[in-house]
Amino acid sequence: MFDKLVIATSNNGKYKEFVYLIENLSENFANEIIFAPEIGKLIVEETGESYSENAILKARAWSDKCNLPCLADDSGLEVEALKGAPGIYSARIINGSDYEKNLWLLNELKEQDNRKARFFAAIAISVPKEYILVCEGECKGKISDAQTGENGFGYDPIFIPEGFENSFAEIDSHTKNLISHRADAFKKLKIFYENAGL
Repeated sequence: MFDKLVIATSNNGKYKEFVYLIENLSENFANEIIFAPEIGKLIVEETGESYSENAILKARAWSDKCNLPCLADDSGLEVEALKGAPGIYSARIINGSDYEKNLWLLNELKEQDNRKARFFAAIAISVPKEYILVCEGECKGKISDAQTGENGFGYDPIFIPEGFENSFAEIDSHTKNLISHRADAFKKLKIFYENAGL
């Protein structure tokens, strides 16, 4: 479908997840996958009011920069007891490491019995001078009582996906990449391209 496809993120964990999804969930989606930092540096302000808006901002900015098809995402963790927070502010809810953000969230929930949560993602592909396409996905689950596991990144150590007993950071990457919010969004993206014959 694409000769070259830029993954517009500086997050190495996200990049690896997208490479896995592209290589394992779709044949011939991209002949060459490029990690955006290999091209250069570009800071895109996430000023959108939704995941989709932020994903579009990043995909468009990178495709304008390198004149290549670019894939970008915006994602977050939504906790029911916190009325959907941290949501689109997940990566910047506080200044600190992933470990510190997880501690913050666990502290916010220490008096809460309701631990329901979901990861949500929007994936955008921008093809220069042609189109922008966005698909959304989710993974439902709950927040654990403590951080567990060494895999993944972000809130993975405190998120237990529905139907599992272990956190995303304890589940092997193959399984995680089949059930994650990004996988859900990418599967929809793949179906669109197959049906459109692009």
